[in-house]
Amino acid sequence: MFVGLVLLAAATSLPELLTSFVAIREGSPNLAVGNLLGSNMVNMFMLVILDLIFYRQRILRSSLLKHALSGSLAVLMIGLAIFFMMGKLEWQIGWVGVDSLVIILVYLGSIWLIQNDQSLSRKEVRETKEDLPADTPPMWKALVGLSFAIVLLIGATPFLVSSSEEIARITGLGTTFIGTTLVAFVTSLPELVTTLAAARIGATAMAIGNLFGSNMFNIFILGLSDLFYTKGRMMPAIDPAFLLVATLGLVMTSLALIGNLARIKRRILFIELDALFLTVIYFGGLYFLYLQGINR
Repeated sequence: MFVGLVLLAAATSLPELLTSFVAIREGSPNLAVGNLLGSNMVNMFMLVILDLIFYRQRILRSSLLKHALSGSLAVLMIGLAIFFMMGKLEWQIGWVGVDSLVIILVYLGSIWLIQNDQSLSRKEVRETKEDLPADTPPMWKALVGLSFAIVLLIGATPFLVSSSEEIARITGLGTTFIGTTLVAFVTSLPELVTTLAAARIGATAMAIGNLFGSNMFNIFILGLSDLFYTKGRMMPAIDPAFLLVATLGLVMTSLALIGNLARIKRRILFIELDALFLTVIYFGGLYFLYLQGINR
């Protein structure tokens, strides 16, 4: 679970990281922020996809309760980002806002807290204390594969950003809506593929940890982006429309956490009740964002 929360979440969030940095470099901070906050919504909607594909196993009921701490920390970080977006604090060190530095420190503290959670650590030791399978590839092959994938991402990211900006101009919806929907969906595809693959081999704790961890990492990237936004502090430059996007991500993350802590077991046909609520909020939120985009 810790690998899913940290290593896997960071690896699958590389598209968000690179896309946001390239968008900031090209003068499109709205595209960068929409990509990050929209990805939080997409990540929580992936819980619905997991529930539909593995509905007989009831993965959400068997695994998400283990992620009470990580889910709570994801809610904390998203709420903190919303507070700083609304508060517009004037404190800064150099060109970097203190609010962004606080987000970075809270993320690092969250990882430390998860790692040192004794109840989870003892259980993980019992679950993972076994010999590696004989067909496990060596570490260097995994590192080479990861490095090759990163090089491909670096090469493709500028085309993704420029194409997204062109789509925003052609449709007239603006970079806020396109970043939140189209770019967020594309950059979240690694989370989708990895989550489904992990669930298929029975590593459900890693699969769901990847999604909550990615939400935390996205907010971490938001704070980190301030280091590359040399025009001043990042938070005041964020379009107020993103408060709605961030709030939708907060509501969906909270609902995923509450629905499982409350142990809601009712299903409508083949979908869990909380998964149904997530679906309604996700598509209802996208429709509302669409209306906001065409009216601006």
